[in-house]
Amino acid sequence: MALRQKLGWSEGDLMRSDAKPCSRLMKQTAAIFTVGGALGFWVLCRLHYGPRITVPRSLRWAGCGALSVSTSTAMLVRLFSPECEPQNIAAYDNIKTPQASLP
Repeated sequence: MALRQKLGWSEGDLMRSDAKPCSRLMKQTAAIFTVGGALGFWVLCRLHYGPRITVPRSLRWAGCGALSVSTSTAMLVRLFSPECEPQNIAAYDNIKTPQASLP
């Protein structure tokens, strides 16, 4: 899903083995920007409504800000980060699948 290859920004090399995998990079970026998005949209709500602000309204704005900012930044990381190129995901993202054990 990385756009780097389609735009010609990728050489197709594997990343270093000590770099963060794509899944962890996306989770950490989304977590950080969740807080920033909630605070940013809460401020925008305070500026927009002024003294007519209510707690449910401010929480709704903060929740929408957290969701929209975190998902959009995670998507941008997925599209433009070198760690999220297909060859790096195949090599370094260890997706744990449950293994059936024989008795």
